[in-house]
Amino acid sequence: MSQRTNSLAWLLGGAQYSGVESSVTLFARACAAGGLHIYSQREYYSNIMGEHSYFQVRVDEKPIHSIRSTADLIVSADAETVFIHGRNVNPNGGIIYDSKLVDTPISKVPMMEHQAREEILHYLKSKGLGETVGDMIKDAEKRGVRLYPIPYDELLQKMASGQMIQLAQGRRIANAMAVAASLAVLNYDIKKLEEALTEIFQGKKKIIDLNMKAVEITYDYVRKTFKNDFLVQLVPIATKETRLYVGGNQAVALGKIAAGCTVQTYYPISPATDESTYLEAHGVFPHTREAQDVSGAEKGSILVIQTEDEIAAITMATGATLTGARAATSTSGPGFSLMVEALGWAGINEVPVVVQLYQRGSPSTGLPTRHEQGDLRFVLHAGHGEFPRIVLASGDLEECFYDAMRIFNYAERYQTPAIHLLDKALASSSQTLAPFRSEMVKIDRGALLGEREVMAKSSNGGFKRFEYTDSGVSERTGLGTKGGIFWNTGDEHDEYGHIIEDPTVRVQMMEKRAKKLELAAKEIPLSEKMNIFGDPKAETVILSWGSTKGAILDAMEVLKAEGVNVCFVQVRLIQPLPSEELRQAVINAKRRLCIENNFSGQFAGWVREHTGLTMDHLIVKYNGRPMSMDEIVNAVKQSVKGKAPKRIVLTDGE
Repeated sequence: MSQRTNSLAWLLGGAQYSGVESSVTLFARACAAGGLHIYSQREYYSNIMGEHSYFQVRVDEKPIHSIRSTADLIVSADAETVFIHGRNVNPNGGIIYDSKLVDTPISKVPMMEHQAREEILHYLKSKGLGETVGDMIKDAEKRGVRLYPIPYDELLQKMASGQMIQLAQGRRIANAMAVAASLAVLNYDIKKLEEALTEIFQGKKKIIDLNMKAVEITYDYVRKTFKNDFLVQLVPIATKETRLYVGGNQAVALGKIAAGCTVQTYYPISPATDESTYLEAHGVFPHTREAQDVSGAEKGSILVIQTEDEIAAITMATGATLTGARAATSTSGPGFSLMVEALGWAGINEVPVVVQLYQRGSPSTGLPTRHEQGDLRFVLHAGHGEFPRIVLASGDLEECFYDAMRIFNYAERYQTPAIHLLDKALASSSQTLAPFRSEMVKIDRGALLGEREVMAKSSNGGFKRFEYTDSGVSERTGLGTKGGIFWNTGDEHDEYGHIIEDPTVRVQMMEKRAKKLELAAKEIPLSEKMNIFGDPKAETVILSWGSTKGAILDAMEVLKAEGVNVCFVQVRLIQPLPSEELRQAVINAKRRLCIENNFSGQFAGWVREHTGLTMDHLIVKYNGRPMSMDEIVNAVKQSVKGKAPKRIVLTDGE
């Protein structure tokens, strides 16, 4: 067996609220401390405690953007992880598990879903095996998987006997021990784990020392007990790059701060809530890095309000926007459903309110903690009647940050509600990235007037907030500005906002509002509308949007190495759609594929509606899990060989 260096898919699973996330953060930061690139994805059930939760973490010397269908090394914090993921280990891969769990039967795993239990039992029976963790491990061993049983309790007892800790206290540091076991198998420098612990527990020397003692005992045990011949070896590499390790919700929140958002409203709903709680935790912040540690330095701030429901969230954000503040609300599909009437009010009043919408599995409550891209058509048409809205879809964590800034510019420049379309896969992924550069997006507040300008333009009739213009964009001012008297209602109105039902005025106002999308389509740079990757002249063109981007980019590397040349067109500005540019990018392709995480191919239909172009193959996934690079590689190869149906359904799950 030939070993490979610095290319790893690592998976850790356990019961929710048992420290799984802490272990992953520790592992990822230890790898990042060694100059390696990280991409991680979290999957979890919609309950607080007990159900199965797991992370896949990919490590490489180059940037990576997606998960894989299988793992090289699985770390089990409970019996369920072995049962659920034991079959998804690569040949010559490994499983690290607690040795005391070997005799645990599947019947003693109370939180496992019935369907999964029955399927696993059927599999074990087909292999002539029993129903315990040990039987699943035997099956893995027959397939060439390396086994690493760790006696965690004995190792903890060894610490306790040295009077360093009580055994009960030691169990709290089992997370660090699982990471230490992984790094020992991977032959990785333990000092990098100490660096990660020091960073996480800054200034808490006793906690760091206690964890490091457990780490050293576990690391030494693995190194002495097992052969140093695992499939993958991790080796630190020298780098002068500064990198962030940041999550999707955090990237959006940081983008809002950089954009000058001063009011954030929300009602708790997964997977959007973490964005608002992050903003709550960082509600006061330094304007510059240099001012961070300067006593008395001027600080920035954001007001974060948890409202009684989503209706209050959007109306409160709309009210704040009317005063001249940059305000936003964040939600998911069910919450956005409640916001729709208020969205229409903002539309007819030309209020530049921003909504971050994190898609999840639906309809109704659906899969509240799982992934989907099923809200595209809803977002595009939400509301009774017709009014413009701008829809921008981010594809990765860098775009999450910069698009969170741009969406405010679009909203204010074109004075219309703007929706930043995200999803659960983006919210639940974390990645090492170059530090964000907020100066790359210049803040544009559009035609927002101050008191002096308003006074000069006001008349006895008030301020023409909705004045007819060739562009459709009128000058605006914040409520309370001296001289800026105008009216806001939910009815059709004249230039001052007075309610009116005159048919001529109605036509003028409808056309005025509609012109804004024409203006946005002309003014927004092509680089912010869509991206093209690979050879533009390739016979096969992949069309997609949102979080499928990362898996497609990683798949393209594999395909290229196998002689399959493809072009990828990622559309970011969904409304107004860059129809002509998109048409030119795909029209000459011999083979057009559209990849989406929904059932019906909503984006493919939107493109057909605006360009007349149909897709040769639709590659979709809607089982609640994000796409992996492996799935896309296989689907594209089938299409290229002419052996694929018109509609390809991807089904990889746990």
